[in-house]
Amino acid sequence: MSKIVGLTGGVGSGKTTVARMFEALGVPVYIADDEAKLLMQHSKSVQQELVQLLGDHCYIDGQLNRTFIASKIFADKSLLEQINAIVHPKLAIHFDAWLSKQTTPYVIKEVAILFEMESQHLFDFILTVTSPKETRIQRVIQRDQKTKTEVELIIKNQLSELEKIQQSHFVIHNKTLKDTQAEVYSIHTEILKKLNNS
Repeated sequence: MSKIVGLTGGVGSGKTTVARMFEALGVPVYIADDEAKLLMQHSKSVQQELVQLLGDHCYIDGQLNRTFIASKIFADKSLLEQINAIVHPKLAIHFDAWLSKQTTPYVIKEVAILFEMESQHLFDFILTVTSPKETRIQRVIQRDQKTKTEVELIIKNQLSELEKIQQSHFVIHNKTLKDTQAEVYSIHTEILKKLNNS
């Protein structure tokens, strides 16, 4: 069975960019957020539970209404925990099925809220991506059309980068693409070495 490297980092830190660099090295990548959205869109049981929790406005013409869900969560943080309780057990089953088909020494599982979910024990190694705060804010403003205040609130609600770094086996300081690529290659080599020696 492939070992699991948890890839995490604050909003706008560049996790997906780093994940794609590992993919280019032949490492299979599972992006939990993307798979969770697909489950919310296509799983009938998840849809029913979300409608029960939040009402019919969760879906418009069969499409997940992310804006509505985001506004609900923004107003009531406990709803996020309830949504996670609906989606995450099914996501875990989906990931296990995906993992069972992999044949590489290790895989990457990108999880934005890895520490917040207290799921450290599920990973063989944890890799945190960091980036300067202003860079992160600008990235998210451009990517998600959010205001600076909205992005700062998201950052405030996430575990601090320092706390993540302290609990990680590897850290990538994502400043320039060239340096990040070099760090990815170096960590990839080190993980393979560790697995060969274990």
